[in-house]
Amino acid sequence: MTLSILLIATFVTAFISGVFGMAGGLLLMGVLALILPVSAAMVVHGLIQSVSNGWRAILLARWIAWRILAIYLIGSASAGLLLAFLTFQIETAWLFIVLGLTPGIIWIPKSWLHLDAEKPAHAIACGFFVTGLNTAAGVSGPLLDVFFAETQRDRRTIVATKAATQVISHIVKIGYYLLPALAAAAMPQPQWLLLALPLSILGTTLGARLLERMSDIQFRSWTKWIVSTIGLVYIGRGILLLLGGLQ
Repeated sequence: MTLSILLIATFVTAFISGVFGMAGGLLLMGVLALILPVSAAMVVHGLIQSVSNGWRAILLARWIAWRILAIYLIGSASAGLLLAFLTFQIETAWLFIVLGLTPGIIWIPKSWLHLDAEKPAHAIACGFFVTGLNTAAGVSGPLLDVFFAETQRDRRTIVATKAATQVISHIVKIGYYLLPALAAAAMPQPQWLLLALPLSILGTTLGARLLERMSDIQFRSWTKWIVSTIGLVYIGRGILLLLGGLQ
């Protein structure tokens, strides 16, 4: 039963990410956090999302903004270097609350926080903070979206470039949690991953086809409402876990 749920979640969330470039990872992290210890959930999420985002980047390779990606890597590498000297693991209840609060970032008025990944300094900050949040909470899509909301690019360029940046962030996350997950013997059986990864590719491929049929206005509007709804559900679950009302 658990295996079936995980495989279905992998496919559905990859499809959603293939369309919006985010939201799918947020959903998948929530499912994994329900059934796996935090360290194992982080590693499995990182593996699946690396394949999903990597395949999406390949499908849309001609749309990737390589300059932004190269500058983003500077910030991401800085975050990875800092994380090498830190050791922490968030509790499940707080993980859900942080996951739930993260989408709120996209509602911050543009006059308060005007960020644009086209600007070198902003791209470096994007790499640093997105990689850090991704390692702490497992996902960072809403924060990443803030840096691309003001970027005057086609929706396919936004999705493709975000996918490439997320591969980098997920690799850092895998490296951070892999040893704790292996030490706790908490990783699922390898055959599960062998089934999940192709489903991730299939979901991403189908999602990319739907993306081609959407307008830029539909793309931006649906993204905000989907991740915000997911966020509210996660906050509720985290609070219930803190209160001991949901095991």
